[in-house]
Amino acid sequence: MSDQPLNDFLAVCRQFDQAMLVTQHTNGGLAARPMYIASIEEDGDLWFATDIDSGKVHEILASPQVCVTMAGGGNYASISGQAKLVDDRATIDRLWSEPWRVWFPEGKDDPSLVLINVSATEGEFWSNSGANRIKYLFSAIKAYATGHRPQVDRAAQGKVQL
Repeated sequence: MSDQPLNDFLAVCRQFDQAMLVTQHTNGGLAARPMYIASIEEDGDLWFATDIDSGKVHEILASPQVCVTMAGGGNYASISGQAKLVDDRATIDRLWSEPWRVWFPEGKDDPSLVLINVSATEGEFWSNSGANRIKYLFSAIKAYATGHRPQVDRAAQGKVQL
């Protein structure tokens, strides 16, 4: 099997530095919040930094199934997976970003800093930027003029098992 769908998926995801992390409330509802992406690994796994006392930590402990979404500039991606908390100082040191100091004044040694690792199981992407955007616009104009739905460029979207 070709690595191209995975490479296309990762290329779309790496255009983003922020994502929406969706967890499940303990009452069964869903909660989404913006998070800065600490890292996107070659297998699609994600890393985020958070405060150990945040609500999302309690939600992940109760129900680790999460969804991460990214959107902007005509590109969209979604990752489903299992989240876990990681309090490994070597990993924190590897992923540390100085702008995090706003939330963690003691730096990478801040005791409230913990990582969220999303072990990705499935990803999906749509890309309507660059040449894909031009193709889509022509297809949309033609669809509007003819009353038919536009043809979807399968190269501009895909689903991958991670």
